[in-house]
Amino acid sequence: MTATLTLTAPPRRANAVAWLVAVVAGAAAFADRGAGAERDAWRIDPTHTHIGFVVDAVGFPRTQGEFRVFDGRLSIDFDRPAASRVAFTVRADSIEVGSSSFDDTLRGSNFLDAQRFPDIHFESTRVEKRDGSTIDLTGDLTLLGVTRPLTVEVEVKRLGGARLGFVAHARIDRLAYGMNSGFPIISRDVDLTVSSEALAG
Repeated sequence: MTATLTLTAPPRRANAVAWLVAVVAGAAAFADRGAGAERDAWRIDPTHTHIGFVVDAVGFPRTQGEFRVFDGRLSIDFDRPAASRVAFTVRADSIEVGSSSFDDTLRGSNFLDAQRFPDIHFESTRVEKRDGSTIDLTGDLTLLGVTRPLTVEVEVKRLGGARLGFVAHARIDRLAYGMNSGFPIISRDVDLTVSSEALAG
Protein backbone atom coordinates (compact mmCIF):
# COMPACT_ATOMS: atom_id res chain seq x y z
CA MET A 1 0.00 0.00 0.00
CA THR A 2 1.52 3.33 -1.05
CA ALA A 3 0.31 6.79 -0.05
CA THR A 4 1.32 10.07 -1.60
CA LEU A 5 1.29 13.30 0.38
CA THR A 6 2.09 16.71 -1.07
CA LEU A 7 3.02 19.57 1.24
CA THR A 8 3.19 23.19 0.18
CA ALA A 9 4.10 25.76 2.80
CA PRO A 10 2.09 29.00 3.00
CA PRO A 11 4.12 32.20 2.91
CA ARG A 12 3.54 32.85 6.63
CA ARG A 13 5.66 31.91 9.64
CA ALA A 14 3.32 29.12 10.81
CA ASN A 15 5.06 26.46 8.75
CA ALA A 16 8.55 27.88 9.27
CA VAL A 17 11.28 26.42 7.13
CA ALA A 18 9.91 23.71 5.87
CA TRP A 19 11.70 21.12 4.07
CA LEU A 20 12.40 18.77 7.00
CA VAL A 21 8.67 18.70 7.71
CA ALA A 22 8.19 16.27 4.85
CA VAL A 23 11.09 14.13 6.06
CA VAL A 24 9.82 13.88 9.60
CA ALA A 25 6.22 13.18 8.65
CA GLY A 26 7.41 10.15 6.74
CA ALA A 27 9.55 8.97 9.61
CA ALA A 28 6.61 9.18 11.99
CA ALA A 29 4.59 6.86 9.81
CA PHE A 30 7.44 4.37 9.49
CA ALA A 31 8.15 4.20 13.21
CA ASP A 32 4.75 3.03 14.46
CA ARG A 33 1.85 1.41 12.66
CA GLY A 34 -0.55 1.37 15.62
CA ALA A 35 -3.45 3.65 16.52
CA GLY A 36 -4.02 5.23 13.14
CA ALA A 37 -0.41 5.20 11.94
CA GLU A 38 -1.37 2.78 9.20
CA ARG A 39 -3.62 5.32 7.50
CA ASP A 40 -2.71 6.49 4.04
CA ALA A 41 -1.92 10.14 4.68
CA TRP A 42 -0.47 12.40 7.35
CA ARG A 43 -0.78 16.15 7.61
CA ILE A 44 1.44 18.51 9.55
CA ASP A 45 -0.16 20.63 12.26
CA PRO A 46 1.34 24.09 11.54
CA THR A 47 0.39 25.41 14.99
CA HIS A 48 2.71 22.81 16.57
CA THR A 49 5.61 23.16 14.16
CA HIS A 50 8.95 24.89 14.59
CA ILE A 51 11.88 24.23 12.28
CA GLY A 52 15.13 26.11 12.12
CA PHE A 53 18.92 26.19 11.99
CA VAL A 54 21.81 27.36 14.14
CA VAL A 55 25.30 28.52 13.12
CA ASP A 56 28.07 29.42 15.58
CA ALA A 57 30.80 32.04 15.10
CA VAL A 58 33.91 32.97 17.05
CA GLY A 59 33.39 36.18 19.02
CA PHE A 60 29.78 36.62 17.86
CA PRO A 61 26.43 35.36 19.16
CA ARG A 62 25.19 32.21 17.47
CA THR A 63 22.86 32.85 14.54
CA GLN A 64 19.43 31.24 14.60
CA GLY A 65 17.07 31.33 11.65
CA GLU A 66 14.55 29.57 9.48
CA PHE A 67 13.27 29.15 5.93
CA ARG A 68 9.63 29.90 5.21
CA VAL A 69 8.88 28.64 1.70
CA PHE A 70 9.08 25.04 0.52
CA ASP A 71 7.39 22.33 -1.49
CA GLY A 72 7.63 18.64 -0.62
CA ARG A 73 6.22 15.25 -1.59
CA LEU A 74 6.17 12.04 0.37
CA SER A 75 5.41 8.51 -0.84
CA ILE A 76 4.97 5.93 1.94
CA ASP A 77 4.99 2.16 1.53
CA PHE A 78 3.82 0.85 4.91
CA ASP A 79 4.65 -2.78 4.11
CA ARG A 80 8.14 -1.97 2.84
CA PRO A 81 9.38 1.25 4.51
CA ALA A 82 12.68 1.01 2.65
CA ALA A 83 10.75 1.53 -0.60
CA SER A 84 9.31 4.85 0.62
CA ARG A 85 10.52 8.14 -0.79
CA VAL A 86 10.78 11.74 0.34
CA ALA A 87 11.57 14.76 -1.82
CA PHE A 88 11.47 18.45 -1.02
CA THR A 89 12.61 21.80 -2.30
CA VAL A 90 13.30 24.91 -0.22
CA ARG A 91 13.42 28.43 -1.58
CA ALA A 92 16.86 29.79 -0.65
CA ASP A 93 15.61 33.39 -0.59
CA SER A 94 13.03 32.54 2.11
CA ILE A 95 15.74 32.49 4.80
CA GLU A 96 15.11 34.71 7.81
CA VAL A 97 17.30 35.38 10.85
CA GLY A 98 15.51 38.37 12.38
CA SER A 99 17.44 41.10 10.56
CA SER A 100 16.51 42.24 7.06
CA SER A 101 20.06 43.36 6.27
CA PHE A 102 21.53 40.06 7.50
CA ASP A 103 18.84 38.18 5.56
CA ASP A 104 20.01 39.93 2.40
CA THR A 105 23.63 39.05 3.18
CA LEU A 106 22.79 35.37 3.58
CA ARG A 107 20.78 35.40 0.34
CA GLY A 108 23.73 36.98 -1.49
CA SER A 109 26.60 35.46 -3.45
CA ASN A 110 28.82 34.94 -0.39
CA PHE A 111 26.43 32.45 1.18
CA LEU A 112 23.25 30.99 -0.39
CA ASP A 113 23.63 32.85 -3.70
CA ALA A 114 19.86 32.64 -4.06
CA GLN A 115 19.76 34.44 -7.39
CA ARG A 116 21.93 31.79 -9.10
CA PHE A 117 20.71 28.85 -7.01
CA PRO A 118 17.12 29.61 -6.00
CA ASP A 119 16.36 26.10 -4.71
CA ILE A 120 17.77 23.76 -2.07
CA HIS A 121 16.66 20.23 -2.90
CA PHE A 122 16.60 16.92 -1.00
CA GLU A 123 15.81 13.47 -2.46
CA SER A 124 15.79 10.43 -0.17
CA THR A 125 17.74 7.29 -1.06
CA ARG A 126 17.40 5.09 2.05
CA VAL A 127 15.14 4.69 5.09
CA GLU A 128 16.39 2.75 8.13
CA LYS A 129 14.59 2.08 11.41
CA ARG A 130 17.18 2.39 14.17
CA ASP A 131 14.89 1.35 17.05
CA GLY A 132 11.27 1.67 18.17
CA SER A 133 11.39 5.47 18.21
CA THR A 134 14.23 6.56 15.91
CA ILE A 135 14.59 6.66 12.13
CA ASP A 136 17.64 7.39 9.98
CA LEU A 137 16.64 8.94 6.68
CA THR A 138 19.44 9.28 4.11
CA GLY A 139 19.28 11.19 0.86
CA ASP A 140 21.02 13.58 -1.52
CA LEU A 141 21.03 17.27 -0.64
CA THR A 142 21.72 19.76 -3.44
CA LEU A 143 22.92 23.18 -2.27
CA LEU A 144 24.70 25.81 -4.40
CA GLY A 145 24.56 23.34 -7.29
CA VAL A 146 26.55 20.71 -5.35
CA THR A 147 24.98 17.37 -4.39
CA ARG A 148 26.13 15.49 -1.28
CA PRO A 149 24.64 12.72 0.91
CA LEU A 150 22.84 13.78 4.08
CA THR A 151 21.40 11.68 6.92
CA VAL A 152 18.59 13.00 9.12
CA GLU A 153 17.98 11.47 12.56
CA VAL A 154 14.31 11.49 13.53
CA GLU A 155 12.88 10.78 17.00
CA VAL A 156 9.18 9.91 17.07
CA LYS A 157 6.81 10.12 20.06
CA ARG A 158 3.21 8.89 20.47
CA LEU A 159 1.04 11.75 21.71
CA GLY A 160 -2.23 9.80 21.84
CA GLY A 161 -4.89 8.93 19.31
CA ALA A 162 -3.92 9.63 15.72
CA ARG A 163 -1.31 12.26 16.60
CA LEU A 164 2.47 11.82 16.53
CA GLY A 165 5.16 14.18 17.73
CA PHE A 166 8.67 14.21 16.33
CA VAL A 167 12.02 15.93 16.46
CA ALA A 168 14.57 15.69 13.62
CA HIS A 169 18.26 16.60 13.66
CA ALA A 170 20.81 16.98 10.87
CA ARG A 171 24.21 18.66 10.52
CA ILE A 172 25.37 20.15 7.22
CA ASP A 173 29.02 20.88 6.45
CA ARG A 174 28.62 24.06 4.41
CA LEU A 175 32.23 23.90 3.17
CA ALA A 176 31.39 20.65 1.36
CA TYR A 177 28.97 22.67 -0.79
CA GLY A 178 31.41 25.47 -1.51
CA MET A 179 29.99 27.92 1.03
CA ASN A 180 33.35 29.09 2.38
CA SER A 181 32.65 32.71 3.33
CA GLY A 182 33.57 33.67 6.88
CA PHE A 183 35.37 30.43 7.69
CA PRO A 184 36.93 29.80 10.20
CA ILE A 185 35.32 32.67 12.13
CA ILE A 186 31.90 31.34 11.11
CA SER A 187 31.49 27.64 11.79
CA ARG A 188 31.50 25.16 8.92
CA ASP A 189 28.63 23.25 10.59
CA VAL A 190 24.98 24.23 10.22
CA ASP A 191 22.73 22.42 12.70
CA LEU A 192 19.14 21.81 11.60
CA THR A 193 16.32 20.95 14.00
CA VAL A 194 12.60 20.47 13.51
CA SER A 195 9.96 19.80 16.16
CA SER A 196 6.44 19.18 14.98
CA GLU A 197 3.29 17.09 15.16
CA ALA A 198 1.51 15.09 12.48
CA LEU A 199 -2.17 14.10 12.30
CA ALA A 200 -3.42 10.92 10.63
CA GLY A 201 -6.12 11.19 8.00
